[in-house]
Amino acid sequence: MPDRNEQALNGQTAIITGAGRGIGAAIAIKLAGLGATTVLCGRTRKTLETTADSISAAGGRGVVRECDVTDLRSVETTASELENTLGRIDILVNNAGIGSFAGPLHQMEPRAWDAILNTNLRGVYYCIRSFAPMMIRARGGHIINISSLAGKNALPNGAAYAASKWGLNGLSYSVAEELRAHNIRVSVICPGSVDTDLSPHEGKNAEKMLKPADVAHVVAMLVTQSPQSFASEVLLRPTQKP
Repeated sequence: MPDRNEQALNGQTAIITGAGRGIGAAIAIKLAGLGATTVLCGRTRKTLETTADSISAAGGRGVVRECDVTDLRSVETTASELENTLGRIDILVNNAGIGSFAGPLHQMEPRAWDAILNTNLRGVYYCIRSFAPMMIRARGGHIINISSLAGKNALPNGAAYAASKWGLNGLSYSVAEELRAHNIRVSVICPGSVDTDLSPHEGKNAEKMLKPADVAHVVAMLVTQSPQSFASEVLLRPTQKP
């Protein structure tokens, strides 16, 4: 896991939601490579442990915590445990997300709508509500929300997913203004199509799509940014349209 800024995050703690696979796993591995203690959050212990094993094999530290971001009590319990055991949270990456691209909104079941909005938007609120006070007490930190270009552009047959990401963008811009006075930097990353199992990406060339490591690279850039500035939003596109 070599990196030219190998110890840039030495002594810091980063919590990543949805860290068991895909973008979340790549972010956790990247931040661990920069020296951070990474807290791997998600609902499935087996996949979280796989990420932790990859981090450990490269000489990093990954701490597994089962946590459901749609359950406020679960998130609050995790926050309390981490404050007691690790003492601090420097970086929060809200990555956990789900999607549904099966058809038009008027044919969507309400339970499917609720699942997407509860994970992609309410879950971010729960995490910020639970972890931001720790950063405020420490007088600093980074919050990075993983959104999507679907939060900027129309997405036919994916209206609920798009709505959750448009909402996440607005939440991010507003929270950034709320927390600037506390030396907490809030950023949102909007990637285009990433080669993960979130959706089938029918008709797209996987070789041209973004990779999870591309998103992780942007996260690393944001959390190692000079302290007097921050990038509030990053739009990440593949070089060639897939």
